[in-house]
Amino acid sequence: MTTLLTKAAIESFKPEPHRRREIRDGGAPSLYLVIQPSGAKSWAMRFRRPGGTTWGKLVLGPLDLSKKELTGAPVIGQPLTLPAARQLAATINRERALGKDVIAEQRTARSRSKLENEHAAANTFGLLVRQYVEEHAKPKTRRWRETARNLGLQYPPEGEPTVARGGLAERWADRAVMSIDGHDIHGAVDEARRRGMPGLGRRNNGLSDARGRAMGRTLGKFFAWLLQHRRISSNPSVGVWCPPPPQRRERVLSDREIRWFWQAAGDLGTPFGPLLRLLLLTGQRLNEVGGMRCDELQIDGWHLPGTRTKNKLEHIVPLPPLASEMIGSVPAIEGCPFVFSTTGKKSVSGWSKTKSRLDAAMLAIAQKEDQSVGNIDRWVLHDLRRTAVTNMNKLKILPHVVEATVNHISTGARAGVAGNYNKYDYYDEKKEALQRWALHLQGMVGGSAANVVPMGKRR
Repeated sequence: MTTLLTKAAIESFKPEPHRRREIRDGGAPSLYLVIQPSGAKSWAMRFRRPGGTTWGKLVLGPLDLSKKELTGAPVIGQPLTLPAARQLAATINRERALGKDVIAEQRTARSRSKLENEHAAANTFGLLVRQYVEEHAKPKTRRWRETARNLGLQYPPEGEPTVARGGLAERWADRAVMSIDGHDIHGAVDEARRRGMPGLGRRNNGLSDARGRAMGRTLGKFFAWLLQHRRISSNPSVGVWCPPPPQRRERVLSDREIRWFWQAAGDLGTPFGPLLRLLLLTGQRLNEVGGMRCDELQIDGWHLPGTRTKNKLEHIVPLPPLASEMIGSVPAIEGCPFVFSTTGKKSVSGWSKTKSRLDAAMLAIAQKEDQSVGNIDRWVLHDLRRTAVTNMNKLKILPHVVEATVNHISTGARAGVAGNYNKYDYYDEKKEALQRWALHLQGMVGGSAANVVPMGKRR
């Protein structure tokens, strides 16, 4: 039975208790008002599919009783008033007249939408950032914990990672990575530069290009990884401004600054005093010395595995007696795997505060020695490595031996084709170089190599 439906008639229709009612509308071909036993009302169409052999049903959407008409064209799935349902039915009937199988097209669109939703759910920032850390950053980079922190994940020494409150992993947890654009990247970089890393808070006052640069690089590498694995079609960080790298540093401590440093480091006590002195004595990197493990110390020297070196190459540092003295002066903590630790659970941290204390102690020593000293030119801990290398070269130690000593490859016998075939480790040459530098350093600071603790007896 066909009925010319009106708004009043639609509202007056009652459900039947045990079966669904379908009332055909006389105002639009193939359009039905469907009333469920529960009282729910919706719109549907019934018609023959192309070929004329089978009938099909297409659900248009629920009845809209708000009496507010849509501003745009009606689409399948949204609440529909009577005029909107008739307009949508007319559109579908026109497509049918053009020979389209609208039911098959709707099923395809529904399947595609379902796949897109599933893809979006499997490609959220919260899920993929963990995958990135576990599959790429953790096994392939030294500073993976820093990368994880920048992305909003905290990795404790033991146990499962946690999401940092206010970090990116929390903010963007449910966002599909495809939806993150350049504006989002710029906002994160700018926040890090001006206020601090998201989830970590401010660590110093004023702008910090280093923080902004770290965030920009972290996000750039993360989205580049996503692009390589076809999780996104373009990298949103490309073209986003990021603080440029600082100018190349040239700072080398002078002889008297080395003397002031050596005395000030000693005044700091353990574990930082011996650690700081080892940085200058060995020329190795801060993270390598600071993270020194007890099982890395062998009779023939300090064995750094490739997992802890910047160039991923295993490195043996033949420690001179003065270095053994520094290490032996640090009290062992039972059960702690690290040589330098304040907690007994992880390696030392808090370098900013330590450097501030060191600077103040150096200045006090300098002014006591020479009242004309107003201040000491700014320097950073990495400058100790440059100072060690420079002084070893001053001692006429061959450049390629100096580079082998500090595990750096740039030119000469350890670079390019030569380095690819030359696998000699220069152990004896490194041992002699470090001993010559240690003796020269002792002469500069007025120390001695007495009371040396043999390496095999420390732990």
